[in-house]
Amino acid sequence: MATIALAGKGGSGKTTIASFVVDYLLRRGERPILAVDADPNSNLNEGLGVKFPRTVISVVDEIMEKKEELPAGMTKDRLLEFHLQDALTESEGFDLLVMGRTEGPGCYCRANDLLRNFMEKLKENYQYVVMDNEAGMEHLSRRTTRDVDILLIIANPTPVSLRSAERIHETAGKIKLNVKKSYLIINELPATINGSLANLPAGATKTILPLLGKVPYDEELLRNSINGGSVFDLPENSIARKAAFEIMEKL
Repeated sequence: MATIALAGKGGSGKTTIASFVVDYLLRRGERPILAVDADPNSNLNEGLGVKFPRTVISVVDEIMEKKEELPAGMTKDRLLEFHLQDALTESEGFDLLVMGRTEGPGCYCRANDLLRNFMEKLKENYQYVVMDNEAGMEHLSRRTTRDVDILLIIANPTPVSLRSAERIHETAGKIKLNVKKSYLIINELPATINGSLANLPAGATKTILPLLGKVPYDEELLRNSINGGSVFDLPENSIARKAAFEIMEKL
């Protein structure tokens, strides 16, 4: 089992790349896959064309609130594991788990322990885990996942976005994640905007992260998204998908 985590500033196209990673692995026959939406602004399900009934955190909240009402002979661990299965959305070749956001005022230390144990057991059933994270990597910082084989940091080719990518890389180091390899993927902007970037000062778009590849701006991808389609609905000649798949081949 291998874990591929993705992170990036909002609007960088991170979730689209995460969807492409799942698509690529499915086409290679690397299944089953666990897709984890760990971004509070949950929309990985849209990229993958599935709906989710509940979030993991909503289930945890319910269990923690009812901790004094446990059925006889049942521990919180067992009850949580039982109910978390309801948050798992099954699809063709992959399952989706939406984490959600911690909003309650109480201490979540015990809840985090329960969630971590559940995730560790769950991951054993999959060939790959693809985890879509927010820039702050909330769930990774709470040690929801202990080890990350590959961290893909997504950015647009602008100084602000690239500085954000470097901060994400630094955050991974500060929270002492066990990340084996980290890479940068550039999501290109529309041609008119990309052209204006050529006038930036030399070195303005450089980064310390190794660049794995670039995904060109794709009008077909935009139209597909506006129409509510998933990455699986894109035509085979999609330039964004082709570039993303070529990047995955390097890994």
